[in-house]
Amino acid sequence: MSDTGTGIDPLSVLDPVVLRKFLVDNGVAVAGDLQISLISGGKSNLTFTVTDGVTRWIARRPPTGGLTPSAHDMAREWAVTSALGGTDVPVAPTVAFDVEGEVLGAPCTVVEFVDGRVIRTRADLDELSDAEVDRNLDGLVSTLAALHAVDYEAVGLGEFGRPAGFAARQVKLWARQWGIVKSRELPDVDKLVGLLSERVPADARNTIVHGDYRVDNTILSADDPGKVAAVVDWEMATLGDPITDVALMCVYREPVFDAVVGFDAAWTSPRYPSADDIAQRYVTATGNELGDWDFYLALANLKLGVIAEGIAHRARAGASSGAGAEKADQATGEFIAAGLRRLA
Repeated sequence: MSDTGTGIDPLSVLDPVVLRKFLVDNGVAVAGDLQISLISGGKSNLTFTVTDGVTRWIARRPPTGGLTPSAHDMAREWAVTSALGGTDVPVAPTVAFDVEGEVLGAPCTVVEFVDGRVIRTRADLDELSDAEVDRNLDGLVSTLAALHAVDYEAVGLGEFGRPAGFAARQVKLWARQWGIVKSRELPDVDKLVGLLSERVPADARNTIVHGDYRVDNTILSADDPGKVAAVVDWEMATLGDPITDVALMCVYREPVFDAVVGFDAAWTSPRYPSADDIAQRYVTATGNELGDWDFYLALANLKLGVIAEGIAHRARAGASSGAGAEKADQATGEFIAAGLRRLA
């Protein structure tokens, strides 16, 4: 059973017999043999639908190769989704976690299946009216605002990260990641890192940040695109500056992001409001200002440039999770140039 969109055989990376025993050992009622399918479209952790014919679950594990040290953190996903279960932030209920990968061959989380609609491509977005697209954006922004309003200490995430100095560490982190995944020398990356290092905001709020927030990392209510049924893909979540989430969400709107995901993404569609409109809706929803907005946008561009390079890096290492992944680094230069323009 292979996924024709990715070329990955799900059964070669997630054994249904072993997974069934793992679920049963964790107190999960399993009606019969498991069927596993890879969900296509992901460029990060591998995501599978699992069913026994009665119940459905979602299993996630890291890619099979080309890993960078801080990416694909399954423990991070598990901690934050477990903690958010009782808050206003919609997440899939957690089921079981193979922390070290001792059972399943790699760290792997299993959560309940959340039924709903995923808007990933332009074709998906075409199913919505203009009014529904606008309502969808309001739902996305209000959900992000709800996340940033969570008292992380009260939900047990006080040790989830080191929020103080977050932005400065992000600059250093993505500079290090560049050194790991780069396939060529791009002096503008060092230039952008230098400018960002000189302009780190002195003060910032500290909240839970998702680290990868956009429409296709949510599941929407099946009958209301303005309601988020679950936020997914928490592998980059931490404690830090919430404006980094807002800026990244806005930079993802750039058309060049299509080259990173390898298809015409819904989130880059001109049918969504502009990045400036998105940012203003966040300000209105939260009452919080954006601070040095150009810094945050430049940092988001650095992050996406390195991520694009990393996707191509993994593809060349034989761990591609989608057609065209080896060409994702064609977007790197554009993101870096956009970041430099913000700080010029």
